[in-house]
Amino acid sequence: MNISILTVFSQIYDSFLQTSLIKRAQEAGTVSFDIQEFFSFCEPKERIDSPTFGHGAGMVIKPEVVQKAVEKQETKHGKAFKIFLSPQGKKLDQTLAKKLSQKFLETKHVMLISSRYEGMDSRVEEYYADESVSVGDVVLMGGDVPTMMLLETVLRYVPGVVGKQESVEYESFSGPFVDYPQYAAPVEWNGIKVPDIVRSGDHGKVSEWREAKAAEKTVKGHFEWLRSHLMTDEQKSLAASFIPSHYVVLMHDEILLEKGRVGTTSVASLDIHDIARSSRTYGLKKYFIVTPLEDQQKIIQKLLSFWDSDVGKTYNRGRHDAVSRVCIEPSLQDVLKRIEEEEGKNPVIISTSAQESDLSNPINYYDQEKVWSLDRPVLFVLGTGRGLSEKVIKKSDFVLLPINGFSNFNHLSVRSAAAIIFDRWFGISTKGEHS
Repeated sequence: MNISILTVFSQIYDSFLQTSLIKRAQEAGTVSFDIQEFFSFCEPKERIDSPTFGHGAGMVIKPEVVQKAVEKQETKHGKAFKIFLSPQGKKLDQTLAKKLSQKFLETKHVMLISSRYEGMDSRVEEYYADESVSVGDVVLMGGDVPTMMLLETVLRYVPGVVGKQESVEYESFSGPFVDYPQYAAPVEWNGIKVPDIVRSGDHGKVSEWREAKAAEKTVKGHFEWLRSHLMTDEQKSLAASFIPSHYVVLMHDEILLEKGRVGTTSVASLDIHDIARSSRTYGLKKYFIVTPLEDQQKIIQKLLSFWDSDVGKTYNRGRHDAVSRVCIEPSLQDVLKRIEEEEGKNPVIISTSAQESDLSNPINYYDQEKVWSLDRPVLFVLGTGRGLSEKVIKKSDFVLLPINGFSNFNHLSVRSAAAIIFDRWFGISTKGEHS
């Protein structure tokens, strides 16, 4: 396999290609490299770049320069699978790396095209690119470091590059979980000991410990990766065991009403059913409904009693299972007391609001690590009417950013908002080869 690299500065690759596994792969004949500078495809004293059209500073590499380079390399090595390193490309991860490794194996010639300055004329990428790859949402001085990252990631999957292919298949990001902790001698270093189980010699228990530790590290530090990956039921169950207990409360008291008044709202049976089912789907432990009104409490209790009866269980077992998690409380303070009694810790309170003005301590749907690091149960507080009162908002540890789409309309029912919130916080959404 030949890999052509088109770049502005070929010397960047000198030491990289003569180091470690990539050097050995070349010596073994597994892969060869042909590095070409864009300057080689210009007349003496001719610039490889020119100013951009329109407003804006910066220079872009001219399309005819790239064209000459591509055509020469394909004449020399044959038709190439061409990859542009571009901020607009697909984000590089292990799933994409595996796919690209197959392309590397299927073709005898791969071409990596790396730009500098403000990039290159956009028509070149549009015309030539078989794939465009980005290494992340960051701005670099050029595409050469991304090119090296891509090579180090993709070539690991090419047979003959890494000695033991097993080490590739079981490392971080090759499955839903990152790698487990690994240790070597001495047994104790700086007061930290290697866990006894790792040195026990019981391979079965060591494997279980490793998988559990890998799951824990992934949940606490790489939850976004985990939830984008296809998992077995056993893996989902293991991961869920490291997610803190979550609860939800629907407030019918301390609610904003018309003309700025604060008061109570009526209970809707649809809210009971639908939020209960959402809570069950996403693994929340309990769904509390707060109302201080006795007549409203009786209405809720009548509904709950039906689904708890033999008739209700027979009629719809799934509905019974969901509704069995619903609890009635007269105040938010009573909810907090119930959770603390069950968990031994007071919960982190996350309120929800459709108003940007309520965001005194905002979090988004990627802040699980921030919340879970507090090592406490979590309570989502949902409002009815026109939203939660200022008193409830001030009691909260965090307020979730409002749910928004690509429109100016923002009037979701509370049951719809609950489902969206739970899905954005917990939901599994596989991508890549699993989509």
